[in-house]
Amino acid sequence: MNRPALIVIDLQNDYFPGGAFPLHQPDETLASVLEAMRRARQQGMPVIHVQHIADGSKGISPFFNAGTHGVAIHADVLAAVPEAPVVIKHFADSFEQTTLHETLQQLQVNELLLCGMMTQNCVTHTALSRRADLYRQVTVLSDACTTVSPMLHAIALNALSTRVRLATVAEALPGAPEAR
Repeated sequence: MNRPALIVIDLQNDYFPGGAFPLHQPDETLASVLEAMRRARQQGMPVIHVQHIADGSKGISPFFNAGTHGVAIHADVLAAVPEAPVVIKHFADSFEQTTLHETLQQLQVNELLLCGMMTQNCVTHTALSRRADLYRQVTVLSDACTTVSPMLHAIALNALSTRVRLATVAEALPGAPEAR
């Protein structure tokens, strides 16, 4: 039996306009992530938020510092699935020293759909994690991720293409698009 979960990685305020490190087209990516979350909920699929908080013991980070507005998960993302668990991480790999694997096991998940920010860093490290190898399939939602430039996004997706499935939100989560 296939039991996928949608993992939403680092949709945090620092990556949006006014934040410490705004990415390329974060609002368009946010819209795609919200659509993925809506479709996942429609299908009864678990959604899990991953939030990066800089390790304060290593000094001040350029962004994602605890207690700042920038470290918070974007309000629209939290509002879309308010009951979704939040996994806190301190490394690029969402599995590294976190509760993500245990959370997925409790939900009896055996497939991962990944989306979020930044494609070449946290999304890639999570997709290629040794822990991700334990899951039947890992899919990166290519239109629900972003990074600092379209070129770096494309390079990261190309590099991932030999190890994971790449799909759009509509391909991976078929269903009726949201009425506008």
